[in-house]
Parts: sequence; C-alpha cells; structure tokens
Amino acid sequence: MKIALLPDRAVLEISGEDRVAFLQGLISNDVTKARADQALWAALLTPQGKWLADFFVIATGDLLLLDVEAAQLAMLIQRLSRFRLRAKVALRDASADWRVHAAWGEGTPPEGLAARDTRLPEAGWRVLAPATLPTNASAEDYAAHRIGLGLPDGSKDMEAEKSVLLEGGFDELNGISWTKGCYMGQELTARTRYRGLLKRRLVPVAIEGPAPERGTAILATDGAEAGEMRSSQGAQGLALLRLEWLDKGVLAAGGARLTPQPPPWMKLPEEKA
Repeated sequence: MKIALLPDRAVLEISGEDRVAFLQGLISNDVTKARADQALWAALLTPQGKWLADFFVIATGDLLLLDVEAAQLAMLIQRLSRFRLRAKVALRDASADWRVHAAWGEGTPPEGLAARDTRLPEAGWRVLAPATLPTNASAEDYAAHRIGLGLPDGSKDMEAEKSVLLEGGFDELNGISWTKGCYMGQELTARTRYRGLLKRRLVPVAIEGPAPERGTAILATDGAEAGEMRSSQGAQGLALLRLEWLDKGVLAAGGARLTPQPPPWMKLPEEKA
C-alpha cells in the first residue's frame, strides 16, 4: 500500500451536542452517515448553489473532524461560525493535533484514524494521525493517483462561487445526499440534476507536451473554445470541458495536446457516452 503525507491539508474539529444537526443543514451530504472508518465527502455551497469548499467528514467519539484544504480553513471557520446562532457547537483548528495522509493500493491501511474514501473503491483511504506516519509515496504521487481516477481536489479543480457540484462529479462520487432534506444551495443542485442543465464536466485528459497552467483555455481544432485546464501531474490532468467536445478527439491547450479520457464511473448523456 502507498501512503503519502498531504501537507496542504488541515483539520477542522466540530464539537458540541448539536454538531451533527448544525452541519446537516449546511453541507451537501448526510452527516448522520459520518463514521470513524468512512470519510464522507461533502461540500459547502453559497446560498445560490455554487461551490465554496469541499472536505471529508470523519466522526470519532463526540467529535466531527473535517479533512479540509489548509488554504480554506480560515474561510470555513468564518463561514460556518455565522450559522452557529444558539447551537451548542464549537469550531476549532485542530491541525496541530493531526497530520493528514492518503493511502491507496493493496494492503492494510496504516495506524491512525483510517477512513475509507467513499468516492470510489480505488480512491483508497484518508488517514489522520497525531504525527507524520512512515511514507513510501509523495503528495505528487497521490495527485497522479487521484487525477487518473478523475477525482477533483478542492480549489485546484473547482472555482469558488462559480462551480456547480455536478460539474465535479459529486453525484456519481457520493458527495451529495438527494434524500436528507434541505441544505444551503440545495435548490440549484437539484434543479441542475433533474432538468439536465449540465453543460460541462471535469474530465481526465492525457497530456502530450508541457502541462498547461491552470486556467489555460482549451481549444478545438477549429479554434472553438472547448474548456479550461485545471490541475495536472505529469502527463495527465483534469480539464473542465464542454460536453460536446468529449468525443471529438485531440484538443489543444497552450503548447500541449489533450485527449479527453472520461472515466467509467462518469454518467454522460447517451450521445456522449
């Protein structure tokens, strides 16, 4: 099994007797299903249904631990604190108490609070430990692993106050509960799904040539704009592509050629499947 330290991750601790009910009305997934051995993937949205942040929720004892992007931790604490009102909850930066790791491949997960990444069986595990565990892989190795599976990584692949969850695969990757009831931004998320309004998807691409910077425009052979580059690692990356260009062959971005490679889990319109 490969294990890598993820130094760009932090841990937000939510305590208090109202912690589950508090978070339940705010995020996209069903907090009542959070467990110590499963990392529940979820997102916080704007009231208009646009992505602000995503994270993993792990329940342990009388705490909810959120495995979050470190650069978004302060924003998350600030935003969530607005909704505390009289709820009996406390929010704390617990990053000094935990190191965040990813583990994947065959074998037994390492010691620590090991929670299976519920997005895909192949995704592996999120592992929280009080100190850095012995590693045999790098954060870059993990980036290559998750990009190859088509898994987004926060602000590397989504855009705050612009992205919608279905573009990033949150439906197929178990990041949304369609049955739990209301949460902030639910209306747009549901409308996008049930009315078939989605026009773009975040899709793995094979890269020939220098990897384009995030935000580089992706063009079709006739010069039409097909999408925008997001994160990359080596000869693979993720790109936000318009659906009509997923099966049109090679695209261009900067000095590179990109070939879309939609993963098997991704649900596409029949004519694009």
